[in-house]
Amino acid sequence: MLPLHPVIADVTARIAARSEGSRGAYLSRVGDARSATANGPARAELGCGNLAHGFAACSGPDRLTLRGRQGAGIAIVSSYNDLLSAHQPLGEFPDWLKDAARQAGGVARFAGGVPAMCDGITQGRTGMELSLFSRDVIAMATGVALAHDMFDGALLLGVCDKIVPGLLIGALSFGHLPAILVPAGPMPSGLPNQDKARVRQSYAQGKATREELLRAESASYHSPGTCTFYGTANSNQLVLEVMGLQLPGAAFVHPGTPLRRALTEHAARRIVEISAVGGGEAYTPVAEVVDERSIVNGVVALLATGGSTNHTLHLVAIASAAGIELTWDDFADLSSVVPLLASIYPNGSADINHFHAAGGVQALVASLLDAGLLHSDVRTVAGTGLHRYRAEPVLRDDELAWREVPSRSLDENVLRPLDRPFAPDGGLRMLRGNLGRAVLKVSAVAPRDRTVHAPARVFDTQQQFQLAFRAGELNRDVVVVLRNQGPRANGMPELHGLTPALGSLLDSGHRVALVTDGRMSGASGKVPAAIHVTPEAAVGGPLARVADGDLIRVDADAGELAVDVDAATLASRAPSGSAPGEDEWVGTGRELFAALRRGVGPAERGASVFAPVGPRPRRAVAGVSGGAGLMVTSSELLRLSPVLPVVVLDDADDAVPVAHALRGGGVGVMEVTLRTPAALDAVARVAREVAGMVVGAGTVTTPQQARRAADAGAAFLVTPGCTDGLVSAALHTGLALLPGAATVSEAMRLAERGLDVLKFFPAEASGGVEALRAIAGPLPSLRFCPTGGITTDSAPRYLELANVDCVGGSWLAPKDAIAAKDFAAIEKLARQAVSLAAPRK
Repeated sequence: MLPLHPVIADVTARIAARSEGSRGAYLSRVGDARSATANGPARAELGCGNLAHGFAACSGPDRLTLRGRQGAGIAIVSSYNDLLSAHQPLGEFPDWLKDAARQAGGVARFAGGVPAMCDGITQGRTGMELSLFSRDVIAMATGVALAHDMFDGALLLGVCDKIVPGLLIGALSFGHLPAILVPAGPMPSGLPNQDKARVRQSYAQGKATREELLRAESASYHSPGTCTFYGTANSNQLVLEVMGLQLPGAAFVHPGTPLRRALTEHAARRIVEISAVGGGEAYTPVAEVVDERSIVNGVVALLATGGSTNHTLHLVAIASAAGIELTWDDFADLSSVVPLLASIYPNGSADINHFHAAGGVQALVASLLDAGLLHSDVRTVAGTGLHRYRAEPVLRDDELAWREVPSRSLDENVLRPLDRPFAPDGGLRMLRGNLGRAVLKVSAVAPRDRTVHAPARVFDTQQQFQLAFRAGELNRDVVVVLRNQGPRANGMPELHGLTPALGSLLDSGHRVALVTDGRMSGASGKVPAAIHVTPEAAVGGPLARVADGDLIRVDADAGELAVDVDAATLASRAPSGSAPGEDEWVGTGRELFAALRRGVGPAERGASVFAPVGPRPRRAVAGVSGGAGLMVTSSELLRLSPVLPVVVLDDADDAVPVAHALRGGGVGVMEVTLRTPAALDAVARVAREVAGMVVGAGTVTTPQQARRAADAGAAFLVTPGCTDGLVSAALHTGLALLPGAATVSEAMRLAERGLDVLKFFPAEASGGVEALRAIAGPLPSLRFCPTGGITTDSAPRYLELANVDCVGGSWLAPKDAIAAKDFAAIEKLARQAVSLAAPRK
């Protein structure tokens, strides 16, 4: 086995460093919860009345066990319903689990059910707009189930898209408890997926009848179990098994088989064994299974198999629930060294059953471990070490056992070794440009189709697109822009229903791509689709300014997503199109989710309604490597540099060069004003890519802007005034706040609110140096950064004042120098400005 690949090691170390504060806060919280139940089972801490309620419905030996202080209490949390094929088999699991737990000395109880939506049923319907939000509802429902203080471990029963991530996110809030994910397995293979896709495309073209389409669909989806294509449901199972959260080999065993029942029953025995009550060194809390290494292992497994794009949301959200900050850049860097080893529909003709027969997860893990592409030194629900997942489960004389499988594939049309991959890098690409950042799944896209440069046709609804397609308006080279489909717009629905129409345009010989702030199904295939575009149109992202006919470049190979419109023209356009208002976003239960729509974060942060764990870390700035996560207090901010550049960026591509120029001149702090559409993307890039630069967001006027700035990676907020909402937003995000004041009375009002570090703006127009001297009399404790009208000549006069720590302004990075890409001139100005420190007191 080769040593760990240096890129895998570097990305893992980067994640750990970035997450140091939040992960520490999470583990501290987990430790507190564990300490509260250190003297036996969790129920031992309950009062007699509480405990009596907890076992009132029990009888026999379970009642006796729960009355005492021995025996683990196990929660069963299930997504069972008999509407959906994937979840119908879960109906008989609780009885099996209860019997098996009892035999192991524990008591398993059905603690709660969680909802389970089917994206296949809701595809193209308004119900799909609830789908992504349902993940966080499931997490909350899991939290409710586990909140009774009766449990020492959890068995989480789920399979499909949002259900498994939601169950795990909920369980991570109870990180001191062990948790095992219990799947149901896929249905047997039916009509080949490629045949089904051909009928769908024919129907979109009007060449097949509805009866022919229904016949094909029902021959494909035909029995209990998970759908057999490699979408999000099967990606869930593979990724979580490689993360060590399922039993080895559990993912793809069919429901209704003796082996599936044996695995399910063993999960109950195992959860008792690894509970704190089960004893000793076997105790395996889920907080220790889900760490930076297992998160990286999950991403590697996803990339090596061309898995669902939805996991660029779900894995980010899962990591965040464990106090870990995973970014799309981490996906991109890992993708560069992880080869594509599997070919499963829509990336090939085989389905998940063929993959399992070829060696499945066990052969995949063996190959990746041997190549040094997975962390082996991890904790899993099966024990310490990922080598345990090289073994497959079998029945020997009706007893469950595991045997190691050879790392070689039994069918190289489906699963290949490292020296003969289907592609040298992973199945996902990250794109960036003046339209924002996006994800593109390339594993199913032919190399010739990975670069498209064509006129845009802009839509705000799927229905508008379908009407234009049926009218023949898209029979040409085209980049379809479907905007206002992001989390804040309408819940970020999957847009898989567009695939047949787009596929037929591609097959007609046209150059075709999709650009959207929405999602595509994990099963979407051959059409290049730049999805999850961030920032989304509904919050002022650049997609809102794209017009029909604009030339757009989607280049998966170069990682580019851009519109051929100059920055000034794009910024001057008024946003067009709109997301539905709250009075329009109603029906199919959508109005019940309005609060989630208002509070959801951006796609790049997992599109979650939950705040990150714990406070963001506050570190000393000197000597810290990496831009993301540099945090300062307001007073520290003014002491970082004698100057605070205020930067106006029309093009986010200029952000990093400007920041590097300022750093080259010795300036370690910059404010990016939010007056342009590119500003938030610019903040994100600097925070992520420029080591040692503390970047903040300026002209912040609303709490929503403050939260978006925090999501982008800002370390501080500069506001023209100050409201309760802005103060609350700054406290909630942990960002330093630098509010503006222009008069003595304004400064006094801010001082009364406990704010003693202020921006004096516009300085020259508000009385300049004399005004600040006047303020120093009644308010000697206030510290200021004056900006507005200050120049190299006037700056020293301000710096002589006792209540001024730095000066700011746009003169350090002039717009004309930025437009001319004259970054050398900016570095020179920065160097001159830093020299102003000499006459300071």
